[in-house]
Amino acid sequence: MTAAKKATILIVDDEQVVIRLLRANLTSSGYNILVAMNGAEALTVVEKELPDLIILDITMPKLDGIKVCQRLREWSQIPIIMLSARSDLIDKVKCLELGADDYVTKPFAKEELLARVSAVLRRTESVQVKPYKPSFSCGEIELNFAERRVTVSGRDVRLTPTEYNLLKELVLNADKVLTHSMLLGRVWGPEYGGEKEYLRVFINRLRKELEPDSVKPKYIVTVPGVGYHFKTRP
Repeated sequence: MTAAKKATILIVDDEQVVIRLLRANLTSSGYNILVAMNGAEALTVVEKELPDLIILDITMPKLDGIKVCQRLREWSQIPIIMLSARSDLIDKVKCLELGADDYVTKPFAKEELLARVSAVLRRTESVQVKPYKPSFSCGEIELNFAERRVTVSGRDVRLTPTEYNLLKELVLNADKVLTHSMLLGRVWGPEYGGEKEYLRVFINRLRKELEPDSVKPKYIVTVPGVGYHFKTRP
């Protein structure tokens, strides 16, 4: 996405001075601008507007930029440029490992920021990214990824973080078979390759919360000897 195509950029910062500066510089370069003043507001704006790029300050109230980046990367590949007054290499590496695309240190020159924005948009435009999925719905089950909320027939279902992450992997790959090792690696970590009993326990717990009949599941289906898949079609 280039400025000529009027890319939409979300600025997330709790300092009005920074927002005014960024808005002026980016607007003069042809970008459309959205604004959020804290991390919680940013998640709501992203879910509703799906901007082309996010400029995200690290230090903010309610949810800091690190946590916002983590939450977004659970369901979205919208490019993220982190902003911080800290120039420590450890901070930069941490942000990049969490899925940020770039890291700019305050104070910054207008030319530097615009060059970074242009470069990130150019890179991400040239690669095929997963479609954005702010939510998922199948039958009685609904997931809101931005809010990490799960409902069944309108009733909130309280899941542990591990249960939620397992369900998220299944629904983001709905109708695809995920092997035991794939699920274990993505939810528990690469060192958990052989603990199939973990999966059995947590799959059973999810079925009890989500299925009309946990003994005869219609959504979370076992593929014997292989793994599991979330079934959306009869």
